[in-house]
Amino acid sequence: MHSQDNYKDNDLREVKQLGLWASIAGLGYIFWLVGGMEIVERLAYYGVKATAGIYASDPVSKGGLGISMTDYGIIMFIFALTQTTVPIVTGGLSDRLGYKETIALSTVIKIAAYLIMAFFPTFLGFTLGAMTLAFGTGIFKPGIQGTMVKAVPRESSTMAWGIFYQLVNIGGFLGPLVAVQLRQLSWDHLFFACAAIISLNFLFLLMYTEPDKEERLARKQAVKEGKIEQQALWRESIREIKKPLVLGYMFAFSGFWFMFNAMFDVLPVHIKEWVDTSIIVTDIFGPGGTQNPFLIGLMGLNHEGTRVMPDFMMSINSVMIATCCFLVAAATAKYRIMSSMLAGAIFCTAAMLLVGFTPGAWFMIVAIVVFSLGEMLLSPKKGEFMGNIAPSDKKAMYLGFVMLPQGIGWTLEGFIAPWLYDMFASKDRFSREYLSQLGMDGDAVAAIPQGEAFDRLMAFTGDSASALTQTLYNANNIGMAWYIIATVGAISAVGIYIYAKMVFRIQKAAN
Repeated sequence: MHSQDNYKDNDLREVKQLGLWASIAGLGYIFWLVGGMEIVERLAYYGVKATAGIYASDPVSKGGLGISMTDYGIIMFIFALTQTTVPIVTGGLSDRLGYKETIALSTVIKIAAYLIMAFFPTFLGFTLGAMTLAFGTGIFKPGIQGTMVKAVPRESSTMAWGIFYQLVNIGGFLGPLVAVQLRQLSWDHLFFACAAIISLNFLFLLMYTEPDKEERLARKQAVKEGKIEQQALWRESIREIKKPLVLGYMFAFSGFWFMFNAMFDVLPVHIKEWVDTSIIVTDIFGPGGTQNPFLIGLMGLNHEGTRVMPDFMMSINSVMIATCCFLVAAATAKYRIMSSMLAGAIFCTAAMLLVGFTPGAWFMIVAIVVFSLGEMLLSPKKGEFMGNIAPSDKKAMYLGFVMLPQGIGWTLEGFIAPWLYDMFASKDRFSREYLSQLGMDGDAVAAIPQGEAFDRLMAFTGDSASALTQTLYNANNIGMAWYIIATVGAISAVGIYIYAKMVFRIQKAAN
């Protein structure tokens, strides 16, 4: 039996939620202002994040970094470690220093990050830009989400988190939409545009009013006068993290976040190399595609209008969530939070298996749709769960703890998933091996710049891109990387089930 002292400050009650329209009516202007800032931030963020793997693996001759997926994994490892560690360490700063101040600081840092990427198109330059972007994002999240928790009534929390997640994904949809068109001009066009976009949040900050600011300032004054003893922030964080409730959450969900981030870090590269997205365009518009500039922009097509760009395929996820998330939130409001999150993990695991099973373009869409349903069941609930159990003066700190399992899962995935892809699905590596089998001199094969081996293979054989892609796919076990990732997700689902049982026992003891 867990000691009640571990949970005396935490509110573990499942509060009865209001209906759909009553919940929406109860959301004030601060909630919508925060949502607007989140859309702008996500638009810029996903403009880069959704295309990062493509930028890294594109050859230098096409404006990319010209590095292997394993090297890209090093960047993602550093990026994930930075972004997920910062809010854990600094999340409580928003509670003490003010949400508005930390949001403004993060915006300045993120502008600098995009400019670094634009001015220094090298492995080290992009790594430094990614670290800076991750640091700014890590500061931004607790301030934004802490504001929302303070501004939203507890009985509307399920709907509020669902709508907030919907707004996040509007930005997640618009980011790749902008990126697809700009990166076909040049990569620095994209980075400069993202710096300009994120600067729009300064306009929102002019209208921003921090909720419960008087309470925070009163507490700060009481601490200053010695009426309240305030521990060092890192000591308070460690004390809260050591609670079994937080530790169990961390271990149960780490595997899910490994699988989740593999979808976004690796799948765009997988689609670029192995999936013929021209089939989608042909099925919709017929041979030759479309030359309608509006449809080319809306559907994320290449400038010729003949195929869907791989990074934009991921926007199906954002479209699904932006249009359906509040409906899923309403449908699951009466279910236990943990039950919803368990179902979400199972859906996402099934999507990973489907990606590994076939390279069919329409099957990729089905996999992304299934994955999106799983994400809608789980991801909005994580903030609601942690926001609900947090003590009243530690809301931002606990929302920083949401990043604990994501930090573990994403950091491990950041290196391992791209490495797995290099091992089992690298088109460049398989092209080099095939060139050697066909008789090309070993030194000549080794001299081919990273990312250009498949083009050399086409020139060497005279075969079409589609024929050679099919040959390489049939000769190698491309799906194995995704089956391994799905196995991690399945193990996590079991862990979530065990953790749910623990939470139910604690709730029963607390009531």
